[in-house]
Amino acid sequence: MYIPNCGYLKVSPGISPTSADMWINNQSSLHDFILLGFSDRPWLETPFFVIFLVAYIFSLFGNISIILVSCLDPQLDSPMYFFVSNLSFLDLCYTTSTVPEMLVNLRGAEKIISYGGCVAQLYIFLALGSTESILLAIMAFDRYAAICKPLRYPVIMNQRRCIHMAAGTWISGFANSVVQSTLTVVAPRCGQRVLDHFFCEVPALLKLACIDTGVNETELNVLGASLLLVPLTLILGTYVFIAQAVMRIRSAESRWKAFNTCASHLLVVSLFYFTAISMYVQPPSSYSRDRGKVMALFYGIVTPTLNPFIYTLRNKDVKAALRRSLTKEFWIKTR
Repeated sequence: MYIPNCGYLKVSPGISPTSADMWINNQSSLHDFILLGFSDRPWLETPFFVIFLVAYIFSLFGNISIILVSCLDPQLDSPMYFFVSNLSFLDLCYTTSTVPEMLVNLRGAEKIISYGGCVAQLYIFLALGSTESILLAIMAFDRYAAICKPLRYPVIMNQRRCIHMAAGTWISGFANSVVQSTLTVVAPRCGQRVLDHFFCEVPALLKLACIDTGVNETELNVLGASLLLVPLTLILGTYVFIAQAVMRIRSAESRWKAFNTCASHLLVVSLFYFTAISMYVQPPSSYSRDRGKVMALFYGIVTPTLNPFIYTLRNKDVKAALRRSLTKEFWIKTR
């Protein structure tokens, strides 16, 4: 690993971030953080740079396409696609908050992020993750209303209520981030600045604290359970009622369409909650650096990249809307 003004430091898997801190020269900013990333396995940096860059490009393309199609195509003017476009916008911001900095660090010798950049990344990344947890539960309720209460669906999910629900998810997510991130930021680190991670995240930052983090761990588990386990429980309960309603549908085509729509949402739910719970509903003292890195890469890059393709490839309405949009664009250009 390269330490500014100090040269290269070889970091083996056995060296902890605390030990690496002793190698940092006083000439570098005391407020910067050193992101180790793959510094202990430098041969992985180039292939992962290519993988992350391709994934980020696909994430941008997929999420922007869904947002544009949902907004411009009148046939997708429904609560379901309103929330899907919200999810795509969220995933777009999610990857942008971390991936560009990761790409810079993977190709550069200096694995540095400024204190301000780290704090901003921490607040934004946690806020977006919290928002997504609640938004997925709202999307499950939308499917419940559409399948179990079809006649009252336009009344239950009217435009005003959808806007209020979407706004509530964003406000709740950012409010949770303010609490968790603030408690993490104010914890004294006693000069420890080497973060054994790819980006600034609560469990990794708490590992740098030089005080008892019992209060932080309790707060993290309580809020993590509230924002992850409670929505997940509501989603699973909702799908019990949805499954019962789907089984009562006589038309095989209608039953398959309902199942297909719900399957896309359930797949997104599984990808998100499995990794998020494994990270945030556990004591940071039991945080494994290698496991934490893998989980972070999964829900920070893989899941937001796959989400738009899960909804697109499994949804005939979205694929038809994309074809209509491309066809219109083609004829406009040929005129």
